[in-house]
Amino acid sequence: MPFYSPSRVVVAGFGLVAVGGAVLLMLPVATAEGQSQGFVTALFTAMSAVCVTGLAIHDTGAHWSLFGQTTIMVLFQIGGFGIMTLASLLALIASGRLGLRARLTAQAETKSPSPGNVRSVVAGVAVATLIIESVVAVILTARFAFGYGESFGSALYSGIFHSISAFTNAGFALYPDSMTRYATDPWVTLPVAGAVVAGGLGFPVLFTLRKAWHRPSRWDLHSKITVGASAVLVAGGTVAIAVIEWGNPGTLGRLPESARLMAAFFHTVNTRSGGLNSVDIGQMDDNSWLISDVLMFIGAGSGSTGGGIKVTTFALLGFVILAELRGEPDVNVGHRRIPTQLQRQAITITLLSLGTVVAGTIILMILTPFPLDRVLFEVISAACTVGLSTGITADVEAPGHLVLTALMFIGRIGPMTLGTALALHVRTRRYQLPEDRPLVG
Repeated sequence: MPFYSPSRVVVAGFGLVAVGGAVLLMLPVATAEGQSQGFVTALFTAMSAVCVTGLAIHDTGAHWSLFGQTTIMVLFQIGGFGIMTLASLLALIASGRLGLRARLTAQAETKSPSPGNVRSVVAGVAVATLIIESVVAVILTARFAFGYGESFGSALYSGIFHSISAFTNAGFALYPDSMTRYATDPWVTLPVAGAVVAGGLGFPVLFTLRKAWHRPSRWDLHSKITVGASAVLVAGGTVAIAVIEWGNPGTLGRLPESARLMAAFFHTVNTRSGGLNSVDIGQMDDNSWLISDVLMFIGAGSGSTGGGIKVTTFALLGFVILAELRGEPDVNVGHRRIPTQLQRQAITITLLSLGTVVAGTIILMILTPFPLDRVLFEVISAACTVGLSTGITADVEAPGHLVLTALMFIGRIGPMTLGTALALHVRTRRYQLPEDRPLVG
């Protein structure tokens, strides 16, 4: 493989931005107390922001100054938008054109089908981001100002911060309890949940919905799978969480019955990579943690701001299993056949992600005194760039924070992208070996 490749550029881009953000957060002006922040904490926070994860060692609103908070907000806006996508947008603004290398790197991030239409995709990403974040920011600003008596400046800043955090699936909040104080307020939780859903569907799906939202028959296969599977996962997760937590006095049980289903919906949506919470995660039932683990691992849509193995990957594996059980030679979805290469990619991504989670869990179990269920939740949250936590993030020592930092980085760029970037070369076999059949199952 040549030194230049889209995968290597994406990996290097995220790494450099995270390190640059860490340097800014180490400045005394970045903390509320005016003291320099240690490198490990600064790097952890910057990586969490640029990888749109949301795990935090310190309370974002109390520990960091306005400069520090703004730095974090800019980092997760850049991370959610995409390093190379942003660079391509700036190039379009400056010169009105994109070179081949810029198109290839932007294609790697935006999941554009071909380098030729990257320019329109990048412009569309910018417009969609601006519109959705602006609409949610206006709603939140009005609610904070008129519903809670905040000054216009404070309400505007909070509205912008949380709208960007929601749409980019960053998971950062300015409050120590995330969005728990607004658990019963639909004017806050529903717009935030809507932004998380929009960001998690992915830009390719948003473009499809913009053109034919009222005619599902005209949607491409990717959009049909993403929307359908997402709806099933959110509905199923909401019902499961509501049933398990309905009478739990530490979570849904403390809320009025009229708000419990909404809180269960908000939690389920945010396990898909949003990272914000309106109930105390640490007080949830073990079964709810397990359900959340599964939802976090599956994640959001391809080409989105979210993480996980992605909804389409999960759904595709289901179709592969179904075809195998039926004894069918091909994997068919609707009236389309899924290529073998795509099936292999789905299996590779899933197994690499699973291996990352297992390895991270084992290492963190060695480094920390916490039980398996809490460590597993933390590792999946980091590796799938979700940002939810049972409350152990701040209590993990520096070596554990470095492990979580690495997991967030791998989760954002993807194990497959990292593996491709690290490969020294690509081998093309010009012959086929004799076939053999080892026993399976």
